[in-house]
Amino acid sequence: MNTIRSFSFIALTILLNSCTSLYMPNVPNTPMLSAKDDVHASGHLTLKGNFSFNSAYAFSDHWAVLLNASVTDQKRSKKEFSQNLLESGVGYFTRFGADQNRILEIYAGLGTGNSERNYLSNSDTGPIIYEKQEISFSKKFLQVNYSTKKKKTLNIFGARFPLNYGTALRISQISSNKFLINGNEQLQEGNIFFEPVFFTRMAVSKNMQLQYSSGSNFGLKNKKYLQAGNGVLSIGLVLNLGWNNPAKVD
Repeated sequence: MNTIRSFSFIALTILLNSCTSLYMPNVPNTPMLSAKDDVHASGHLTLKGNFSFNSAYAFSDHWAVLLNASVTDQKRSKKEFSQNLLESGVGYFTRFGADQNRILEIYAGLGTGNSERNYLSNSDTGPIIYEKQEISFSKKFLQVNYSTKKKKTLNIFGARFPLNYGTALRISQISSNKFLINGNEQLQEGNIFFEPVFFTRMAVSKNMQLQYSSGSNFGLKNKKYLQAGNGVLSIGLVLNLGWNNPAKVD
């Protein structure tokens, strides 16, 4: 039953990824902080060509700041898409459970970005752009992360690789500041997205992990250009520094 659910979720993610939107969600920041002076840095690459860089720093035993950036550059024969996004946030984290190996994080933040989509057609001199869509937007987000370090490990050729699991639930409000089609002003659009993401981390060293993330986004409003349609399916490299961080290998 779990296998069927997993395949169904992946199929849904791929289907939603096939849709078209002027908003490409970045991979949510899931730092798994546990104590003051913990530092997190990670890079993630999605199937849609989006590269997300996330960082976090715990300036106290329960409070932290985030700084995230992402870049997308897709080039296809009929369509090109690019996006730049920068966001920052602040939040609260705490550890709980009998072994203090469960982590709850709540973050809120602001962001700014821009996207460009070009539709191409063939001509005698090569591909030409017949429609250019350009948008700049602002972003507000609220995110709740839950993660845990379980006792399970992955055994590969006699080597043990501890596994961590987690969920990130993010609400993102996207509002366009400027929207042009072929240089002409368009009506502004905005949408609210619910973006659930599930991730698994495999520790490869004391401070470094590989992360697989899968998820999607759902638009709460019916919009033509800022619509749901780009999910998250990514592989990433995670670095966590901090003596008390339960995400690290024992």
